[in-house]
Amino acid sequence: MEEKLFWIGILVGVHLFFTHHFSEKGKFKSEKFTHIWHAVFIALMAFVGMLLLTVSLDNRRGDVVTAVLFSGKQVLYALAAALGGWAWAYFRIRKGKPASKDGKPAAAAGSAAAAPSVIKEDMEWSETIFSAVVLASVVMYLFIQAFKIPSGSMKMTFLEGDHLFVNKFIYGFRIPYTKKKVLSFGKISRGDIVVFQFPSSNPEETQCGGRQYGKDFIKRVIGLPGDRVELRNGAVFINGKTLGEEPYVQYLDPRRYPGSNDKMPPEDYQRFWETRGLAKMISELVRDNFGPVTVPPGHYMVMGDNRDRSCDSRYWGPVPEYLIKGRAWFIYWPPSRMGVPQ
Repeated sequence: MEEKLFWIGILVGVHLFFTHHFSEKGKFKSEKFTHIWHAVFIALMAFVGMLLLTVSLDNRRGDVVTAVLFSGKQVLYALAAALGGWAWAYFRIRKGKPASKDGKPAAAAGSAAAAPSVIKEDMEWSETIFSAVVLASVVMYLFIQAFKIPSGSMKMTFLEGDHLFVNKFIYGFRIPYTKKKVLSFGKISRGDIVVFQFPSSNPEETQCGGRQYGKDFIKRVIGLPGDRVELRNGAVFINGKTLGEEPYVQYLDPRRYPGSNDKMPPEDYQRFWETRGLAKMISELVRDNFGPVTVPPGHYMVMGDNRDRSCDSRYWGPVPEYLIKGRAWFIYWPPSRMGVPQ
């Protein structure tokens, strides 16, 4: 969402730049040009508003793909809203002729004050929106992000619909559009609850019954880089030793699925797991009896606390560190569940 807000802010900033430029050139001395440019502003606001509305609605349905800036459907709806906004504003203003409120010609060119009142009002709105949106995008990208729990894979730690803040600076700042992070304030540890982007670069890939490409997940870190991880009848073993009691774990199914790792060479098992193909071959058999596998360097194995109802690293492999966005910090909604998750 932060990248979407950033580019929306840039779009509004471009409009603001050209408005100042046209004002200095005296373009708004022309009543016709003033009508057209104000209609452009209304169209831009309609475009931005529809983009944010469709993104919000898709987010509530769990359809937002964070790896894609805007979907074709979202852009199409926004363009339709922009066209409607421009037409409404242009023909409405032509009737009112709002070049100036007192009916006198616009002031002489040379600064923002040269623009008629309607353009000066547009500039004020553009400045406010540009500042607010860019600031919000920077805060969300670098420091804190709001996240809504989309499923029951983390019960009872989180419930579906819980809203929480994610601490994004704790693991370092990711340089936009790269895999590099800088200024890390802490290391990812076993037991951390992390929010991450699903580890796939193929939009058509399906996992756990659907396309997960670009979506944000929340899970608990179980395996660190270099760890040898294995599940035996649901119990987790790290480097041959049991992980012990996990007070946060919930098991809903009294049955334990048999494993199938004895039917596949270990090197093939590891390779299929790393390339997210293991569950496609042996399906639910990885749920309770899994591995052993070795977590690759720079990667982490994550699992849901609701172990019998979680689509996690057992099925689709390890998560690269650069895709981990931050650590779950604080539940802020609903009020009855406010607090720091454990």
